Amino acid sequence: MLGIYDCFGYDGSFNVPFEERYRLIKLVGFDCVMLWWSDKFGRGTGYQEDVRLAKKTGLEIDNIHTPVHEQNCLSSDNLDGESVYQTYRQCVEDCAAFNIPTMVIHLPTDKYPVNELGLKRLEKIIHKAEDKEVQIAFENLENVNNLGMVLNAFQSNYVGFCYDSCHHQNYAPDIDLLNKYGNRLMALHLHDNGGKRNQHQLPFDGNIDWTDVMKKISLTGYQGATTLEPMNWDYEDLSMQEFLDCAYQKAKQLNDMRKL
Repeated sequence: MLGIYDCFGYDGSFNVPFEERYRLIKLVGFDCVMLWWSDKFGRGTGYQEDVRLAKKTGLEIDNIHTPVHEQNCLSSDNLDGESVYQTYRQCVEDCAAFNIPTMVIHLPTDKYPVNELGLKRLEKIIHKAEDKEVQIAFENLENVNNLGMVLNAFQSNYVGFCYDSCHHQNYAPDIDLLNKYGNRLMALHLHDNGGKRNQHQLPFDGNIDWTDVMKKISLTGYQGATTLEPMNWDYEDLSMQEFLDCAYQKAKQLNDMRKL
Protein backbone atom coordinates (compact mmCIF):
# COMPACT_ATOMS: atom_id res chain seq x y z
CA MET A 1 0.00 0.00 0.00
CA LEU A 2 1.02 3.59 -0.64
CA GLY A 3 0.07 6.39 1.72
CA ILE A 4 0.56 10.06 2.55
CA TYR A 5 0.11 12.42 5.50
CA ASP A 6 -3.14 14.32 5.11
CA CYS A 7 -1.91 17.76 6.30
CA PHE A 8 0.64 18.28 3.53
CA GLY A 9 0.27 22.06 3.32
CA TYR A 10 -1.73 24.32 0.97
CA ASP A 11 -2.94 26.99 3.37
CA GLY A 12 -2.22 26.75 7.07
CA SER A 13 -5.87 27.39 7.88
CA PHE A 14 -6.94 24.38 5.79
CA ASN A 15 -9.41 26.28 3.66
CA VAL A 16 -9.41 23.41 1.17
CA PRO A 17 -12.01 21.02 2.63
CA PHE A 18 -10.55 17.75 3.81
CA GLU A 19 -13.13 15.85 1.82
CA GLU A 20 -11.56 17.39 -1.29
CA ARG A 21 -8.07 16.55 -0.07
CA TYR A 22 -9.02 12.91 0.37
CA ARG A 23 -10.73 12.81 -3.01
CA LEU A 24 -7.54 14.01 -4.69
CA ILE A 25 -5.33 11.71 -2.63
CA LYS A 26 -7.40 8.75 -3.78
CA LEU A 27 -7.68 10.05 -7.35
CA VAL A 28 -3.91 10.08 -7.92
CA GLY A 29 -3.60 6.52 -6.65
CA PHE A 30 -2.85 6.47 -2.90
CA ASP A 31 -4.36 3.66 -0.82
CA CYS A 32 -4.16 5.11 2.70
CA VAL A 33 -3.57 8.23 4.77
CA MET A 34 -1.94 9.20 8.04
CA LEU A 35 -4.13 11.63 10.00
CA TRP A 36 -3.08 14.65 12.07
CA TRP A 37 -5.01 14.05 15.32
CA SER A 38 -5.23 17.50 16.89
CA ASP A 39 -6.90 20.88 16.59
CA LYS A 40 -3.48 22.60 16.57
CA PHE A 41 -1.54 24.07 13.62
CA GLY A 42 -4.75 25.73 12.49
CA ARG A 43 -6.62 22.45 12.02
CA GLY A 44 -9.46 23.37 14.35
CA THR A 45 -12.14 21.11 15.73
CA GLY A 46 -13.78 18.32 13.79
CA TYR A 47 -10.61 16.41 12.92
CA GLN A 48 -12.19 13.14 14.07
CA GLU A 49 -14.64 13.50 11.20
CA ASP A 50 -11.68 12.98 8.86
CA VAL A 51 -11.87 9.24 9.48
CA ARG A 52 -15.31 9.06 7.89
CA LEU A 53 -14.38 11.44 5.07
CA ALA A 54 -11.24 9.49 4.19
CA LYS A 55 -12.98 6.12 4.28
CA LYS A 56 -15.83 7.52 2.18
CA THR A 57 -13.35 8.01 -0.67
CA GLY A 58 -12.01 4.48 -0.28
CA LEU A 59 -8.85 5.35 1.66
CA GLU A 60 -7.67 3.29 4.61
CA ILE A 61 -6.31 4.90 7.79
CA ASP A 62 -2.72 3.79 8.39
CA ASN A 63 -2.18 5.70 11.62
CA ILE A 64 -2.80 8.91 13.50
CA HIS A 65 -0.16 11.42 14.53
CA THR A 66 -0.74 12.37 18.15
CA PRO A 67 -0.40 16.02 19.28
CA VAL A 68 3.17 17.29 19.61
CA HIS A 69 2.82 20.65 21.34
CA GLU A 70 3.45 19.40 24.87
CA GLN A 71 5.68 16.43 24.04
CA ASN A 72 8.58 17.67 26.18
CA CYS A 73 6.37 17.73 29.28
CA LEU A 74 5.89 13.95 29.50
CA SER A 75 8.03 13.66 32.64
CA SER A 76 6.92 16.93 34.26
CA ASP A 77 5.26 16.62 37.66
CA ASN A 78 2.70 19.33 36.95
CA LEU A 79 -0.49 20.04 35.03
CA ASP A 80 1.35 20.13 31.69
CA GLY A 81 2.71 16.64 32.30
CA GLU A 82 -0.70 15.36 33.30
CA SER A 83 -2.17 16.94 30.17
CA VAL A 84 0.27 15.06 27.92
CA TYR A 85 -0.53 11.81 29.70
CA GLN A 86 -4.29 12.26 29.36
CA THR A 87 -3.94 13.28 25.70
CA TYR A 88 -2.13 10.06 24.81
CA ARG A 89 -4.64 7.97 26.77
CA GLN A 90 -7.45 9.60 24.83
CA CYS A 91 -5.66 8.89 21.55
CA VAL A 92 -5.62 5.20 22.45
CA GLU A 93 -9.36 5.37 23.09
CA ASP A 94 -9.90 7.19 19.81
CA CYS A 95 -7.92 4.64 17.81
CA ALA A 96 -9.97 1.84 19.32
CA ALA A 97 -13.24 3.65 18.69
CA PHE A 98 -12.41 4.45 15.05
CA ASN A 99 -10.65 1.14 14.33
CA ILE A 100 -7.29 2.79 13.63
CA PRO A 101 -4.43 0.32 14.15
CA THR A 102 -1.55 2.60 15.10
CA MET A 103 -0.77 5.91 16.79
CA VAL A 104 2.54 7.77 16.43
CA ILE A 105 4.05 9.57 19.42
CA HIS A 106 6.87 12.11 19.68
CA LEU A 107 8.91 11.41 22.79
CA PRO A 108 10.60 14.44 24.40
CA THR A 109 13.86 15.65 22.94
CA ASP A 110 16.95 14.50 24.79
CA LYS A 111 17.13 17.86 26.57
CA TYR A 112 14.19 16.51 28.59
CA PRO A 113 15.16 12.97 29.66
CA VAL A 114 12.28 10.60 30.33
CA ASN A 115 12.35 10.00 34.09
CA GLU A 116 10.60 7.54 36.38
CA LEU A 117 7.36 9.50 36.27
CA GLY A 118 7.47 9.61 32.48
CA LEU A 119 8.06 5.86 32.31
CA LYS A 120 5.15 5.22 34.68
CA ARG A 121 2.88 7.31 32.51
CA LEU A 122 4.00 5.47 29.39
CA GLU A 123 3.49 2.13 31.13
CA LYS A 124 -0.14 3.00 31.86
CA ILE A 125 -0.68 4.23 28.30
CA ILE A 126 0.87 1.07 26.87
CA HIS A 127 -1.24 -1.17 29.11
CA LYS A 128 -4.34 0.58 27.80
CA ALA A 129 -3.08 0.19 24.23
CA GLU A 130 -2.52 -3.52 24.77
CA ASP A 131 -6.02 -3.86 26.18
CA LYS A 132 -7.48 -1.99 23.19
CA GLU A 133 -5.14 -3.71 20.68
CA VAL A 134 -3.69 -0.39 19.47
CA GLN A 135 -0.05 -0.13 18.38
CA ILE A 136 2.11 2.76 19.62
CA ALA A 137 5.00 3.76 17.34
CA PHE A 138 7.59 6.12 18.83
CA GLU A 139 9.17 8.43 16.26
CA ASN A 140 12.82 9.41 15.99
CA LEU A 141 13.58 13.12 16.35
CA GLU A 142 16.26 14.86 18.40
CA ASN A 143 15.52 12.18 20.98
CA VAL A 144 17.65 9.12 20.24
CA ASN A 145 18.52 8.58 23.92
CA ASN A 146 14.90 8.76 25.04
CA LEU A 147 13.83 6.62 22.08
CA GLY A 148 16.33 3.89 22.89
CA MET A 149 15.46 3.87 26.57
CA VAL A 150 11.72 3.63 25.96
CA LEU A 151 11.97 0.93 23.30
CA ASN A 152 14.25 -1.09 25.56
CA ALA A 153 11.99 -0.60 28.57
CA PHE A 154 8.82 -1.75 26.80
CA GLN A 155 9.14 -4.96 24.82
CA SER A 156 5.42 -5.26 24.16
CA ASN A 157 4.26 -6.35 20.72
CA TYR A 158 2.15 -3.20 20.75
CA VAL A 159 5.17 -0.90 21.09
CA GLY A 160 7.45 -0.10 18.19
CA PHE A 161 9.29 2.38 16.02
CA CYS A 162 8.17 5.04 13.54
CA TYR A 163 11.06 5.80 11.20
CA ASP A 164 11.32 9.40 9.98
CA SER A 165 13.93 9.73 7.24
CA CYS A 166 14.33 13.51 7.37
CA HIS A 167 14.64 13.59 11.17
CA HIS A 168 17.24 10.84 10.90
CA GLN A 169 19.31 12.88 8.46
CA ASN A 170 19.05 16.03 10.57
CA TYR A 171 19.49 14.73 14.10
CA ALA A 172 21.28 11.37 14.09
CA PRO A 173 22.91 10.70 10.70
CA ASP A 174 25.72 8.63 12.24
CA ILE A 175 23.38 6.20 14.01
CA ASP A 176 21.91 3.32 12.01
CA LEU A 177 18.39 3.56 13.42
CA LEU A 178 16.91 1.03 11.00
CA ASN A 179 19.49 -1.52 11.99
CA LYS A 180 18.93 -0.86 15.70
CA TYR A 181 15.14 -0.74 15.74
CA GLY A 182 14.06 -2.08 12.36
CA ASN A 183 12.74 -5.32 13.85
CA ARG A 184 10.15 -3.17 15.64
CA LEU A 185 9.23 -0.94 12.70
CA MET A 186 5.53 -0.05 12.70
CA ALA A 187 5.27 3.14 10.62
CA LEU A 188 7.16 5.22 8.06
CA HIS A 189 7.48 8.99 7.61
CA LEU A 190 9.40 9.23 4.36
CA HIS A 191 10.44 12.65 3.07
CA ASP A 192 13.63 14.26 1.86
CA ASN A 193 15.92 17.00 3.10
CA GLY A 194 18.37 19.21 1.27
CA GLY A 195 19.45 21.43 4.16
CA LYS A 196 19.64 21.74 7.92
CA ARG A 197 15.95 22.37 8.60
CA ASN A 198 13.16 19.83 8.30
CA GLN A 199 12.14 20.64 4.74
CA HIS A 200 9.69 17.76 4.28
CA GLN A 201 10.60 17.56 0.59
CA LEU A 202 9.38 14.89 -1.75
CA PRO A 203 11.73 11.89 -2.02
CA PHE A 204 14.62 12.25 -4.49
CA ASP A 205 14.56 16.06 -4.24
CA GLY A 206 17.09 16.31 -1.40
CA ASN A 207 20.23 14.62 -0.11
CA ILE A 208 18.95 11.34 1.33
CA ASP A 209 20.35 8.13 -0.17
CA TRP A 210 17.06 6.38 -0.93
CA THR A 211 18.71 3.25 -2.30
CA ASP A 212 20.32 2.72 1.10
CA VAL A 213 17.21 3.66 3.09
CA MET A 214 14.82 1.43 1.18
CA LYS A 215 17.24 -1.50 1.22
CA LYS A 216 17.46 -1.24 5.00
CA ILE A 217 13.68 -0.99 5.32
CA SER A 218 13.32 -4.07 3.14
CA LEU A 219 15.78 -5.99 5.32
CA THR A 220 13.73 -5.25 8.45
CA GLY A 221 10.89 -7.42 7.18
CA TYR A 222 8.45 -4.52 7.53
CA GLN A 223 5.23 -5.37 5.69
CA GLY A 224 3.33 -2.11 6.21
CA ALA A 225 2.54 0.74 3.86
CA THR A 226 5.11 2.96 2.16
CA THR A 227 3.99 6.32 3.51
CA LEU A 228 5.20 9.86 2.77
CA GLU A 229 5.17 12.89 5.06
CA PRO A 230 5.92 15.77 2.68
CA MET A 231 4.85 19.40 2.79
CA ASN A 232 4.27 21.69 -0.18
CA TRP A 233 6.61 24.39 1.18
CA ASP A 234 9.09 23.98 -1.68
CA TYR A 235 6.40 23.29 -4.28
CA GLU A 236 4.13 26.32 -4.14
CA ASP A 237 4.15 26.54 -7.94
CA LEU A 238 2.27 23.24 -8.13
CA SER A 239 -1.46 22.84 -7.75
CA MET A 240 -2.61 20.46 -5.04
CA GLN A 241 -3.38 17.75 -7.58
CA GLU A 242 -0.02 18.22 -9.33
CA PHE A 243 1.78 17.98 -5.97
CA LEU A 244 -0.12 14.83 -5.02
CA ASP A 245 0.45 13.24 -8.41
CA CYS A 246 4.18 13.87 -8.09
CA ALA A 247 4.12 12.52 -4.53
CA TYR A 248 2.37 9.36 -5.67
CA GLN A 249 4.92 8.70 -8.40
CA LYS A 250 7.75 9.09 -5.89
CA ALA A 251 6.00 6.84 -3.37
CA LYS A 252 5.55 4.20 -6.06
CA GLN A 253 9.25 4.43 -6.92
CA LEU A 254 10.22 3.97 -3.26
CA ASN A 255 7.85 1.05 -2.89
CA ASP A 256 9.35 -0.64 -5.94
CA MET A 257 12.79 -0.24 -4.36
CA ARG A 258 11.61 -2.30 -1.37
CA LYS A 259 11.12 -5.24 -3.72
CA LEU A 260 14.65 -5.25 -5.20
